[in-house]
Amino acid sequence: MLSKVYSGAIEGLDARIIEVEVAANKGLRAFNIVGLADTAIKEAKERVGLAIKSIGLKPPHNETQRVIVNLAPAGLKKEGALYDAPIAIGYLLATNQVRFVEPSSKHNTLILGELALDGKLKRSEEH
Repeated sequence: MLSKVYSGAIEGLDARIIEVEVAANKGLRAFNIVGLADTAIKEAKERVGLAIKSIGLKPPHNETQRVIVNLAPAGLKKEGALYDAPIAIGYLLATNQVRFVEPSSKHNTLILGELALDGKLKRSEEH
């Protein structure tokens, strides 16, 4: 199944909407992130999997499925761990483990956040 949630990125002084599309289909076990993602985002599959397992849901690495995460637009470099939460929510939606419940359209919601391995959102700290 396919899901789409929205996140954001900073490009210079401008904010950009990032579409986080997640497809989860039966097949050989795989979890790939595409769309000009840096190393921190590529590592999200590990954080997301353990975070989902920690909250008692089925993580990607326990299922026989091919998961593809597309971060669009593809030409814009995405950096940092703030895509953990939208990837996790997109995966849970795509696998029908949760439903998006909001009175208004889901297109009005941006999701950002780094996940801890226990499934909680990490708080950013100013130094």
